[in-house]
Amino acid sequence: MIIVDGNKSSKTISAFENLEQVLTDIMQDECLEGRVITDVLVNQEAFSEIYPHQAEDITCDSISSVEVRSVPSNEMAVDIAGEMEKVSKMMGHGARHVSRLFREASDTDALELFQDLLDVTRDFMNMLGDLRQRYTDNDNLGFAEKTEKLSSLLSEMGDALENEDWILLADLLEYEFLPVCNEWGQVSEHLREQIVRRVAQ
Repeated sequence: MIIVDGNKSSKTISAFENLEQVLTDIMQDECLEGRVITDVLVNQEAFSEIYPHQAEDITCDSISSVEVRSVPSNEMAVDIAGEMEKVSKMMGHGARHVSRLFREASDTDALELFQDLLDVTRDFMNMLGDLRQRYTDNDNLGFAEKTEKLSSLLSEMGDALENEDWILLADLLEYEFLPVCNEWGQVSEHLREQIVRRVAQ
């Protein structure tokens, strides 16, 4: 049995060789146009690939049901944009904590958390950029200027890291990166407001 957003499909699982074929077929269905898949349940249990193309290795003879749940992409964009300000606050807290660790000479812990902070920052910027590109028409938030400022700061932090100047890195995190996180929190909130207005049109 195949169920998409609560509706039973006329297609049967036995018509496919593996789970990947089932999911590919479902995603190509017109009823999912403009929607984002949020949940996949296989045999009434949540499914998420542990490794790329794992679904291809799951044969259909072991599957009795596949259920796919989705939401409109606009709704998902509003939800994601609403979370971005929280992420910027977490980045600020992380910067403060990493800065403190560097000042306490806990270099190993600080470096590990600093790498995590950089990963979160990269993902944050990619997500904001994607939302901005899809849902806004202009740069009235000064996005390009703020991105350049952050890029320059990250480069300076990279130099401090390369030179193993932990005190400089701590200063950059606390006195420059933290205020930038606050700015990005405001940008996130304004972006969310723009997306809400655009979706309401």
